[in-house]
Amino acid sequence: MDRYIEIALEKRGVSCVAKLLDDQAPRTCEAVWNALPLGKDVFHGKYARNEIYTLVPAFAAEEPGTENPTITPIPGDVAYFSFAKWQLNTSSHGYTQGGRPQAEESIVDLAVFYERNNLLLNPDTGFVPANIFATITEGLDRIAEAAQDLWLSGVLGESLTFRRTA
Repeated sequence: MDRYIEIALEKRGVSCVAKLLDDQAPRTCEAVWNALPLGKDVFHGKYARNEIYTLVPAFAAEEPGTENPTITPIPGDVAYFSFAKWQLNTSSHGYTQGGRPQAEESIVDLAVFYERNNLLLNPDTGFVPANIFATITEGLDRIAEAAQDLWLSGVLGESLTFRRTA
């Protein structure tokens, strides 16, 4: 049976629905599903281009590892990244202490790609493959419009949440 999640920008009241890619990323899907609901402050991608994301403390009992990886996500891709805490501490990332989750060891980045021409390349570390674990099936146009507004208007006070659909 297919599983779906709702992804929302809470302050803007905009959401979309994504289908989990259980056949392509089973470990990642299971880890995310079991941890839902998830979410926190939203950020707009600085390097990738057309991406919004949230950072949360690692939640999987065991890190899923690489599944369904890409460095060129397409519109509607929903991605999982895992970073060691030190990887997000450089000043080039622009996170203040309040914007970065207070994690012991690892931080998870849950991301939504809303437009074309993305490249997961960080000038500090090189290519950063993502696990694509879901694809947006409803509302990509709404989330893309809101994401573009985040880029132009700013992200302060907005949160990105992920939860199971009813």
